[in-house]
Amino acid sequence: MSQALSIFDMFTIGIGSSSSHTVGPMRAALRFRQALLLSPELPHIAGIRAQCYGSLAATGHGHGTDTAIMLGLLGEAPETVNTRKIPAYIAELEQSQTLRLTDDCSLSFIPARDVDLSNHIPLKLHPNGMHFSAVDANNEILYEEVFYSTGGGFIATQDELIHPERYTADIDVPFPYTSAAELLEICRREQLSISDVVFCNELAWHNEQEVRERLAAIWTAMRQSIASGIQNSGTLPGPLRIERRAKIMRRRLLMNGESLLRDPLSILDWVNLYAMAVSEENAAGGRIVTAPTNGAAGILPAVLNYAVKFCTSPYSDATDKFLLTAGGIGVLYKLNASISGADVGCQGEVGVACSMAAAALTELLGGTPAQAACAAEIAMEHNLGLTCDPVCGLVQIPCIERNAVAAVKALNASRLALCGNGKSFVTLDQVMKTMLATGRDMQSKYKETAQGGLAVNVVNC
Repeated sequence: MSQALSIFDMFTIGIGSSSSHTVGPMRAALRFRQALLLSPELPHIAGIRAQCYGSLAATGHGHGTDTAIMLGLLGEAPETVNTRKIPAYIAELEQSQTLRLTDDCSLSFIPARDVDLSNHIPLKLHPNGMHFSAVDANNEILYEEVFYSTGGGFIATQDELIHPERYTADIDVPFPYTSAAELLEICRREQLSISDVVFCNELAWHNEQEVRERLAAIWTAMRQSIASGIQNSGTLPGPLRIERRAKIMRRRLLMNGESLLRDPLSILDWVNLYAMAVSEENAAGGRIVTAPTNGAAGILPAVLNYAVKFCTSPYSDATDKFLLTAGGIGVLYKLNASISGADVGCQGEVGVACSMAAAALTELLGGTPAQAACAAEIAMEHNLGLTCDPVCGLVQIPCIERNAVAAVKALNASRLALCGNGKSFVTLDQVMKTMLATGRDMQSKYKETAQGGLAVNVVNC
């Protein structure tokens, strides 16, 4: 049996502000550049054009899609690009109007002309479509490719999206599952936790040391994004001029000190702080972990940081168990539903992250696999129908506060599940199916196009 996704496909270290509109296009542009370098047409290429469609075009400027495409064409990857130097890279490209592929190949490149975000009509296969073309001196196309950014930084060519079976790696795992019911049956039969099952499967891709090191790297990056978000101040990029609040929130919490002990809910202020710190760092284009998307990147770090600082777990490897469980649930959503806001609305981003975090926290606190699945179901059930309507196309309003609210919701879903015996009237599989159907029924103006909801009722950018 085979399983196509590792949890490290779900958790990647990248940059803000959007996994589907920043990270995905950057990876697509880089992949197109790499293909050109191997193409026999390379000596004849005089220019590169990038046309975005649908949601990518509608909110591309707010999400930095044009900047991401330029960075990819420059050879930068979201995992390694120096975020502090991005403005300089773009300024130099705009000034020189020259794109260097090799020492012997430099192309004319005018960003305002060659990265087109004007076509808001989506391509047929997915709302996030991109068409890259390399042209000769007569503007004739020599090489072209269509890519789709399908959420969470995942990209696929048109053929890969139509025929995924041709491109799926045949990885044999000891405990293959494609549904929550199958996962829970494995846990019951083998007397394993969800994190145990996921860990065993990860050994098909990496040895134990590599898995532990990768998990540690993800957690380190999450902690760093919290720390950076707390340290940085000022306004976020874009016309809204939103003030960053995390640093001020932390100062006030520390000043209040012991007085907070009179309020039993004061601990939620810290959860809000952690989530908003990461979300502000993402909105500023900083380094974050896609978990499972950038728009929802604050939820898992906030819940895990809360657990580490304020909870007692029966496990010595609690952070690993949290990430393994969360990743295992995230894989189910990727396989059976969607993690793309442009596809199913914010229920596919914040809703999925909330569901992942609720399940992971439940296991970390000693819950059974059934209780963890119940927590995941509760969290998603109460995110159903959540729209993606970013004001000005920026991942700021309502996204930053929405991460904080969802982090707290994950805590409550976990507590509700831990009060029960793991039995739920609605199953996790049923709620995933419902989420996908709800998203497909949702009008496109509520799915990351900035053409409905708060995006049109709050301000006209």
